[in-house]
Amino acid sequence: MTPSPSTTVDRLLAEAGRRPRADARRNVERLVGAARAALAETGVGTSAHEIARRAGVGVGTFYRWVPSLEILLELVLDEILDEMAALGDAALDDPDPWHGFTRFATAYVQLRAESCGASEALGGARGDALAERLQHLREQVRSLVQRAQAGGAVRADVAWQDVPFLLAAAATGERTLGLRSSALQWERNLSIVLDGLRPAGSNRLPGSPPR
Repeated sequence: MTPSPSTTVDRLLAEAGRRPRADARRNVERLVGAARAALAETGVGTSAHEIARRAGVGVGTFYRWVPSLEILLELVLDEILDEMAALGDAALDDPDPWHGFTRFATAYVQLRAESCGASEALGGARGDALAERLQHLREQVRSLVQRAQAGGAVRADVAWQDVPFLLAAAATGERTLGLRSSALQWERNLSIVLDGLRPAGSNRLPGSPPR
């Protein structure tokens, strides 16, 4: 089940142990939104000052409602990975195994391409803090790959363990060898990866090549 957008906000307010005024709740909502944005742009090394600045509040307000920077980042990453797991559940419910797999793969690569912090967390940057959620995602990938293989949609010689590395490789940086990625570079990369996973055939690549 996809978590409510207020999940992290409610957990922080519960940590604070008191019923907030409406304006206080809005401050917490701004802090959570700012934390997601800072994680996406600067990664798990972001600071409390940066999050407070993005939220338009002072550092004192930050610590009035957030027990610590580590707790805030963990709660936000928990929520992001829970959202990805919900997409995995929906993909497993898809009656078409290949369509379900590609839906999940697209969302997964897009998250890694667009959120530096989520990409770092999926790569293990948070240590044991997210171990349970990463294990759940691994199980979902295994089930999606094996289900697609059983339906003849994915080549049989690919191990499910190959797939997380292939998807991570599709989420590209902005530059390499003096070339700048195109606006749809991660989609082009993913299209090539998905074609490589098929027993035969290929699809038209989205977007334009790197410059």
